[in-house]
Amino acid sequence: MLTRDFLMKADCKTSFGTIEESLLWSPEQRAASLAATLACRPDNSPVWIFGYGSLMWNPAMEYEESCSGTLPGWHRAFCLCLTAGRGTACQPGRMLALKEGGRTTGIAYRLPEGSLEDELALLWKREMITGCYLPTWCQLSLDDGRTVNALVFIMDPRHPLYESDTRPQVIAPLIACASGPLGTNAQYLYALEQELRKLGMRDECMDELAMEVRAWQQHHNDVLSRPGTAQ
Repeated sequence: MLTRDFLMKADCKTSFGTIEESLLWSPEQRAASLAATLACRPDNSPVWIFGYGSLMWNPAMEYEESCSGTLPGWHRAFCLCLTAGRGTACQPGRMLALKEGGRTTGIAYRLPEGSLEDELALLWKREMITGCYLPTWCQLSLDDGRTVNALVFIMDPRHPLYESDTRPQVIAPLIACASGPLGTNAQYLYALEQELRKLGMRDECMDELAMEVRAWQQHHNDVLSRPGTAQ
């Protein structure tokens, strides 16, 4: 699992696998992106981070409170070509991001003001290795009735790793086969499925995709188990 200690010590050039040099952001680029994002911070309000993927079950950051909530206008989609972490350039998978339309449920975290920049720098190291997301301030409806401004990592459709075709039949074989230094792509999807169920957050598209990946893996295993099939 990707831990806080791992992130603090990680060398972005090697720790997540081989990343194409032209895509890899430098520490200076990440720092500039973070500074530009903080410069747009709404009214000096508390900084909330919206987790809709692995941040839900593995935030790996210090926070003062958390609350489930809903983000209107965006939906989950495995639209990021995954060539590191849980995939490789030779056998790429797909990673989760947000695309326009619909709504997304997730967990919001309020960061401590005293260590805000340190926590965000660690988050940028986790999410912005190639600058594939657009860190965006969005209004988030928390389940306790509050409305807060939260930072949300939305897919940048101009990024070279963006993939527009997210049909389950297209991406299920990719997710079923891809793996890398952080584990398999399928493990990520199943962890997402499990967390959404635990939190009572229904996402039919993710359920359908997980079903497709399991079916593909079962078919692949059935083929390999046939007599005379090379292992």
